[in-house]
Amino acid sequence: MYLVTPAYAQSVGGAGGLGSFIPLILIFAIMYFLLIRPQQKKVKEHAAMVQAIRKGDQVVTSGGLIGKVTRVKEDNEIEVELSKGVTVRVVQSTISQVLNKTEPAS
Repeated sequence: MYLVTPAYAQSVGGAGGLGSFIPLILIFAIMYFLLIRPQQKKVKEHAAMVQAIRKGDQVVTSGGLIGKVTRVKEDNEIEVELSKGVTVRVVQSTISQVLNKTEPAS
């Protein structure tokens, strides 16, 4: 009487090794090129846009407020004039869009 049948005793040829990791590697590569890389590019573009903000630019905050930049401070803060006499301090990274850029002074 056999405890293990011959069918179970035979080893499966080539099961394991690098061949089983290929689908995982392909999934990671697809995720990188479709999700991670475009997100990193978007973050870099936003950082460049925020660094280029200067006095006179018309901006939109992430809260939806539209105003004109009156002063750019050193500590990642800007002052935005929403209407005559109404200015608010805004953290630079919360600027979501620059509507009108001012030309640099020559």
